Amino acid sequence: MPRFRFRLRWAAGRAFTLIELLVVIAIIAVLIGLLLPAVQKVREASNRAKCSDHLKNLCLACIHFSDNNNGVLPPGGAFGVGPGTYGNQDWGSDRGSWLVWTLPYMEQKPLWDKLNNVNGQPNTINPGVYPGGTAGYNPVQTYFYGGPNPPNGPQNRVKLPYMRCPSDGFDPSNDQYFGSNYVGSVGPQCTPGPCGYDPYAEWCRPENGNIGMGLNYNNMGYRWSPDHGNSVSGSDIRGLFNRLGAKISYTSGIPDGGSTTIMLGESLIGTHDHLLNNGWWHFNGGQAHITTIIPINYNIDPTATNWCSPADRYRGNWSVSWGFRSNHTGGSLFAFGDGHVQLVNQGINHRTYQLIGCRNDNQPANPDN
Repeated sequence: MPRFRFRLRWAAGRAFTLIELLVVIAIIAVLIGLLLPAVQKVREASNRAKCSDHLKNLCLACIHFSDNNNGVLPPGGAFGVGPGTYGNQDWGSDRGSWLVWTLPYMEQKPLWDKLNNVNGQPNTINPGVYPGGTAGYNPVQTYFYGGPNPPNGPQNRVKLPYMRCPSDGFDPSNDQYFGSNYVGSVGPQCTPGPCGYDPYAEWCRPENGNIGMGLNYNNMGYRWSPDHGNSVSGSDIRGLFNRLGAKISYTSGIPDGGSTTIMLGESLIGTHDHLLNNGWWHFNGGQAHITTIIPINYNIDPTATNWCSPADRYRGNWSVSWGFRSNHTGGSLFAFGDGHVQLVNQGINHRTYQLIGCRNDNQPANPDN
């Protein structure tokens, strides 16, 4: 009996025409174009969540520090008593930034113990009694740099896993940079720079009366304080941190309330000269050099490296570079004194921004305004 065979045949030599190929490529390109923004949005959401988690943990570490050290927050920076072994370098004996003092509360106790036993000298940082320790001894710089003139001596520079926000992206793999994106707030403090361009000074000098915006003590709630927050007296400091070791009590030192007072925030390493040139451990490394008088996400050009040219974009012009900024869309993340973290919109009313930066203006303000 004859068998019938059914065969599905494609026309011999049949192939895609050039037009068909171009159409397929165009469709793929459109799909990729639709997919990329979604992928980038998911990636940024992940980065933002990681940054928020880092800030929250650091904020809680500061609070835990106060629980164990006479109710005071860790010093934004601290240096030892007496003249420094290394002359004027580090303004004496470097006892570290607030990030150093929070090490035991961030699962970094082994590193903290090493810093407190440099060259066989125990308790050289002297927690809770800052500034303290042995006069003229520099445990932080000695440990990380091996002495006053790096790279002489051993190199113990460390990158800790919670120091960087992945949204920054500034040379994250380059071993030259040991800065941290997480910084303490000095509040509405003046930070005049070397360029003669200081557009926001009236926000930190309300005692001058009607300057431009009509600021005065009666409507801002704070008086004169030293430039850059350079004081060892807590009464001179408007925010919760400074680099010289002024003691700020938690919570009595925040009469405006922790929920409406900035404790920590973000900055971008490439836009801040001190964050770029020093380590996270260094008391003068930029970790407590951030003022609220500069608007959130004020644009600094990391490629503008000529001295004060242009002054309004130069990272060495502290009057515009020492501000809070991030690469998050629309604003920057902040940790407040009660431990909560939120994104503050870069379009926030500038007066409100000063009030949430100042701890004791007696005018609690809503950071959402």
